[in-house]
Amino acid sequence: MVPAISALRFPVLRHVLLLSAIFAAIGVTQPFLPAFLAARGLSPGEIALALALGSLARLLAGPAAGRWADALGDARLLLGGLALLGLLVAGGFLAAAGLLGFILVQVLLGIAMAPQVPLADALCLAAARQGLFDYGQVRAAGSVAFMAAAMLAGWLVGVWGYGAVPVLIGAAMLATLAATLLMPRPPPRPPRQAKGGFGATLRLPGFTRLLLLSGLIQSSHAAYYGFGSIHWTAAGHSTATIGLLWGLGVVGEVVLFLLGRRLMARVGPRGMALLAAGAGLLRWGLMAGTVWLPALALMQVLHALTFGAQHLAAMHMILRLVPAEQAGTAQALHAALGVGLLMGVFTLLSGPFYAAWGGGVFLLMAGLCALALPLAWRLPAR
Repeated sequence: MVPAISALRFPVLRHVLLLSAIFAAIGVTQPFLPAFLAARGLSPGEIALALALGSLARLLAGPAAGRWADALGDARLLLGGLALLGLLVAGGFLAAAGLLGFILVQVLLGIAMAPQVPLADALCLAAARQGLFDYGQVRAAGSVAFMAAAMLAGWLVGVWGYGAVPVLIGAAMLATLAATLLMPRPPPRPPRQAKGGFGATLRLPGFTRLLLLSGLIQSSHAAYYGFGSIHWTAAGHSTATIGLLWGLGVVGEVVLFLLGRRLMARVGPRGMALLAAGAGLLRWGLMAGTVWLPALALMQVLHALTFGAQHLAAMHMILRLVPAEQAGTAQALHAALGVGLLMGVFTLLSGPFYAAWGGGVFLLMAGLCALALPLAWRLPAR
């Protein structure tokens, strides 16, 4: 019995460590990198430009890395190289000066980080196909790491200032590199299975509609990711409180991922996407109107649906629509075209809109969720 149990546990542990390291980096960058740029003197418009150009770099780097991983049949080498690049880039934030300097470092960070989540998701879904574990439960580890990193970063920024942000990003990248080295070697695959290119994946029935649906719902988070912390700081909330709010946003997400298989069996991908779009209407509508802390806490709990429900719906549909040999390409296209493209556009727009409207920018985000509702209804019920 012991060898059998060990054979099951070690794949789970390795994938958990990889996702945890990757999402720890995101848990620092999403809440606090925009505020770090603001502390270095960038205006809201300049911050939006830097973040949007970083998103554009992600848009280009993600699909290229996914296609390369499918051609190689082994994503580990790419993940390790990207983590090493991210470690070097994190140090660049401490040396950068001026708008052009920060844009250059932000673009390089986008190149380093963009492929990491889709490549790790592809590895996890491949293991889930083999029955080694439930994807949602392993993915929950990434959310826990995000929450822990956000809270730790909030506390350390309060103690050391925003200079702690690049140091924490670099530490997470180093952990990602170490976790990549522990990943098992994938089984060999005939080279012919890697053929087909982006076009073959995009032509899969229903795939482009899924990209648009995910793009609308996930890019509705653009103003939150870019200006949520800045907006709450202006309202008088401390960095520690803001870190806790970001962490709270992940608590419900963790619960959702742990229960994801049962919830998906009950409501199906259509129900999950409808929950995500409907929760987005409520969340962003409320966020436009108040910065009262109890209300912010409620809005953050809704992150379980606005992000998590759509993510699970998308992963379910990718498993259903995409052959295993195109998994890396599909994940990268979903991250880049399905999320990154619209995320970059609305991140760029959110800068001048936030400068002009303040919290009213979140009404634009609610409108994206409204547009997603008819697309969500067209997903399969089961």
